[in-house]
Amino acid sequence: MPPLSTLRLRLLVVSLLTVSFLGALDHTIVSTSLATIAGELGALEHMGWVVVGYTLASTVLLPVLGKLGDVVGPRAVFLTSLVVFLAASLACGFAQTMPWLIVARVLQGMSSAGLQLMSQTIIAQVTSPRERPKYMAVIGAAFPIAILIGPVLGGLITDFWGWQWVFWVNIPIGVAALALAIVAVPHIAPGVLRRFDVAGAMTFTAALVALVLAVSWMSDPALRAATVVALAASIVSFAAFLLAEMRAEEPIVPLRFFANRTIAVGTALSAIIGVGLFSITAYLPTYVQMAYQTTATVSGLVPIATVFGMLLANLSTGFLASRTGGYRIYPIVGTALGAIGLAVMAFLPVGLPLWVPMSVMFVVGIGTGSFMSLIVAVVQSAVPRSATGTITATVNIVRQVGATVTTAVIGGVVGFGVAALLPAGLDATALTPQLVQASDAAVQAEVAGIYRDVFAPVFAALAIAYAVGFVVALLMPAGRLSDEHDAVPATESDPTASVTA
Repeated sequence: MPPLSTLRLRLLVVSLLTVSFLGALDHTIVSTSLATIAGELGALEHMGWVVVGYTLASTVLLPVLGKLGDVVGPRAVFLTSLVVFLAASLACGFAQTMPWLIVARVLQGMSSAGLQLMSQTIIAQVTSPRERPKYMAVIGAAFPIAILIGPVLGGLITDFWGWQWVFWVNIPIGVAALALAIVAVPHIAPGVLRRFDVAGAMTFTAALVALVLAVSWMSDPALRAATVVALAASIVSFAAFLLAEMRAEEPIVPLRFFANRTIAVGTALSAIIGVGLFSITAYLPTYVQMAYQTTATVSGLVPIATVFGMLLANLSTGFLASRTGGYRIYPIVGTALGAIGLAVMAFLPVGLPLWVPMSVMFVVGIGTGSFMSLIVAVVQSAVPRSATGTITATVNIVRQVGATVTTAVIGGVVGFGVAALLPAGLDATALTPQLVQASDAAVQAEVAGIYRDVFAPVFAALAIAYAVGFVVALLMPAGRLSDEHDAVPATESDPTASVTA
């Protein structure tokens, strides 16, 4: 399609950024209102499913929506997802029971996947490979910004307006974004579908649902048998999925694309981001509260520093890559910074000023942000435009699955390790930062040392993950992003022809 006018492209970016922010914000804004919601609806035991249902739904639909975007056009999927997201947000606020809220959150998660995925796909379709990184960086900024302000905003809305407005706040913003999107999002010619990959979609969904259930149950001793069954079901389903993809005429995840080294390296680097950083951010406040004896409010400064570094690097490298056309150096430097920073965290002694871990994790955020959105743009440029949605979904899937699984593993390691090392007088199930801070100096020092000893191998393992990413990044083929608006075409006989070289 011909290039968009400057005005229309700017309107498009504003619309996509707005809806991407709404989708990302719903991952974070609900956390501080969960206790209030569970109390008013009288279902504390099901509270976790408000988050898990959203995350699971947004993950399992990624390959299906990616393929649909290629087949019917990203505009249709995007606008439909936005309408469903607004309707689901309205339903969440009117929820009278926890099952009602969970179902509405599942619908919200499903539509959120379409918003995030189609935003990236549309940008890829209307820009040249050279322009793409800077616009992808702007759209990608929605996630770190949502992490920064989501919990605080959710708390303020819950305290002053009521928890229902945590969901209803999406309506006026989303309606404005929808009106803008109808005007700004262009009609993009869809591809031709010979047969939809039903077997691949079903086996992938079954595999991912079973995997998420397994990692969610892993830390509960009473659910060990169920965890084993779910894990076995996940392995069998993933094997069936791979078999289905090899046989499918139109697979939702075309395995043949991974013969292209740019795609293989980019996908692996996306997984490193989920495994290496996204997984640890949830535990940083707990680590800081226990190891550095801070309040809950102060402990948030470390993840804030991490995300702020991620945001700065994401925007900077996106604009630099668009200006120069080069991209290979950024994941190399980024993975090196991530590995070094997390290795330093593994050896930091307790008792240091809080600005020390803040500075170190800021460096880790810089490293991750330097290729977080850029790698999506690079991989998109290595496939024909007819497969943009599919490959974008694949890159996002490995990142989210890596983060989900590693987060659960870290939670199990921390829970088991702390319980095993605590002295007899302290109960791990009742241990809180307030209890520790009210204890004598000797107990505080002992608990701080325990948390340092438990988290040190976690940081070291994540540093190793980034070190593996550094080696992978070195394998990225050298090339420059094309400044031609239309990517170099790839034929059906050579669907993995790179358009970045």
